[in-house]
Amino acid sequence: MSQKEQANRTSPARIANAPRGPMGRPGGGHGGMMGGAGLPAEKSLNFWPSARRLFGQLHPERALVVLVVALTTLGVALSVVGPKLLGNATNIIFEGVISAQLPAGISQAEAEAALRAEGQDQYADLISGMTIVPGQGIDFDALRNVLLLVLFLYVMASLVMYVQAYVLNGVVQRTALRMRTDVEEKLHRLPLRYFDTVPRGELLSRVTNDIDNVQTTMQQTFSQLLNALLTLIGVLAMMFWISPLLAVVALVSVPLSIVVTAQIAKRSQPLFIQQWDQTGKLNGHIEETYSGHALVTVFGHQAEAEEAFRERNEQLYQAASGAQFLSGIIMPAITFIGNLNYVFIAVIGGLRVASGAMTLGDVQAFIQYSRQFSQPLTQVASMSNVLQSGVASAERVFELLDADEQLPDPDLPVELPQPQGRVEFEHVSFRYAEDTPLIEDLSLVAEPGQSVAIVGPTGAGKTTLVNLIMRFYELDGGRITLDGQDISGMTRDHLRSEVGMVLQDTWLFGGTIRDNIAYGRPGATDEEIHAAAGATYVDRFVRALPDGYDTVIDDEASNLSTGERQLVTIARAFLADPSLLILDEATSSVDTRTEVLVQKAMAALRSDRTSFVIAHRLSTIRDADLILVMEHGSIVEQGTHDELLAARGAYYELYNAQFVAAIEDEPELAGAPA
Repeated sequence: MSQKEQANRTSPARIANAPRGPMGRPGGGHGGMMGGAGLPAEKSLNFWPSARRLFGQLHPERALVVLVVALTTLGVALSVVGPKLLGNATNIIFEGVISAQLPAGISQAEAEAALRAEGQDQYADLISGMTIVPGQGIDFDALRNVLLLVLFLYVMASLVMYVQAYVLNGVVQRTALRMRTDVEEKLHRLPLRYFDTVPRGELLSRVTNDIDNVQTTMQQTFSQLLNALLTLIGVLAMMFWISPLLAVVALVSVPLSIVVTAQIAKRSQPLFIQQWDQTGKLNGHIEETYSGHALVTVFGHQAEAEEAFRERNEQLYQAASGAQFLSGIIMPAITFIGNLNYVFIAVIGGLRVASGAMTLGDVQAFIQYSRQFSQPLTQVASMSNVLQSGVASAERVFELLDADEQLPDPDLPVELPQPQGRVEFEHVSFRYAEDTPLIEDLSLVAEPGQSVAIVGPTGAGKTTLVNLIMRFYELDGGRITLDGQDISGMTRDHLRSEVGMVLQDTWLFGGTIRDNIAYGRPGATDEEIHAAAGATYVDRFVRALPDGYDTVIDDEASNLSTGERQLVTIARAFLADPSLLILDEATSSVDTRTEVLVQKAMAALRSDRTSFVIAHRLSTIRDADLILVMEHGSIVEQGTHDELLAARGAYYELYNAQFVAAIEDEPELAGAPA
């Protein structure tokens, strides 16, 4: 619970726009939690390693992938044999027509000799390459058998490719499912530092848009690439079988096509990288503008927001149109080369038929094969933009999956069977940036059941202190103990299960009020939920709602007031029954009447448990057992409210800044001219 709330509270959009504390870090209201929010540098895409890694995601489905390859091979083989058989059908028709024109009763050799005697050498050469029976005509039985065989082969090829497509679809869908699962699990293993530096819209773009694009790419390209490769092999074998000379002529176009494709792809690939990078930035801008729409409107920044949108949209347009245009050139170029190749084959084939070196059916079959031979090249060219776009998206997903993770939990973790809530900082040191110290050699003790308030100016490190207790960040030096046990020796789940957190910015998810309260302890009974709600004054307003605890709230909880949302989060923490409680400026955004209820609820929540209260309103922490005054990452004063006022130190100055100064300013305001 608390970790998700913390992640919501520390969105990069909020951090990027927060006022800066004395250390140059965001310090908007809570002592500056995070480091700078700059974007990580984009790595240039290394196409082939990324493409291999992308298709390596299919490894868990290797058995079905083998089946897909086998089915594709069978389907291609059946399709490749078809033109040769159709060529035989053409030969049957053509030879029948020629046979009908020759006198019956003579042999083929005699017919050739008679033609040469008449000076028709070219005609004689033509029939020398055929198998004819003078006077017989077309053999329709043989023609029927050949055509039925071709029909059977094409029907079988279609059925095989249908099964292949069905199996492949399952493979790709499960692969995309695993990628989404890997990304989801990775997000839970990433340190909070990662979310400080990557805008939320950019991260969402990688998790949604990029993975969807990768899925589409694998769906469209895997089958086509495999089919194209096998078709090239099968067609090439048939072409060399029919005519090695024409096969060599056809092969001349291959290196030319590869060079053209490579040159165009090399220029379009950086634009695809830029396209998806700009997509992520545009999503980030839209998300920030939408979530902060009220502030944008109040401060009159609609024009600036629209201008920023237009700039990013224009950059995306330029990158996307350039990438699509360049990659779109590939297919027409390959088609043009294929048409030139077709002309050469038709001319040379016609001459060889006239000379009797080839039959008309073989030339027809070879022309079909030349078309089939150029078709895979055209397919690869036409889907090169899809492949490049998909690999660019895959690279962005892999960058997320390869990001440095938080330190793993210990192999033999320590557990607290009956936690008491004693927290001790022993010479703790921490810094967000290596060259910028924040907390140095800090020591303090919070006894069980004690209420510890932390106050200080913006950027002092107040919220950083409680973040270290939660292990959102790792220490640079010293240690923090809970009941005498080093928290680094515990699993994060166990540690955080003993900590409840209520933040200034409430986090409620879409669901019922009952579900949101029960989030603090899954499996809680209705009686326990109602008891927690009653103790924290939630029950008072929930029973006035038409659906009571079954009232559905949306993701923004817009149907509840700010104070009601805060009370629900307190009830959630109350139900969790933690041994350690962290209240981070939990009443700063509510009205005075609601604050009284919230204070009563928090008092009930703090009862019999150690609590850390971060507050700017000093009136809310007067009854704290211990008040810590922080400046620049150090505790400069500690004691009770009365003791610190009597000491006339830093706390005294803070207190006067809030109360005494306001009173002294009133006469001046009263006497000011209207």
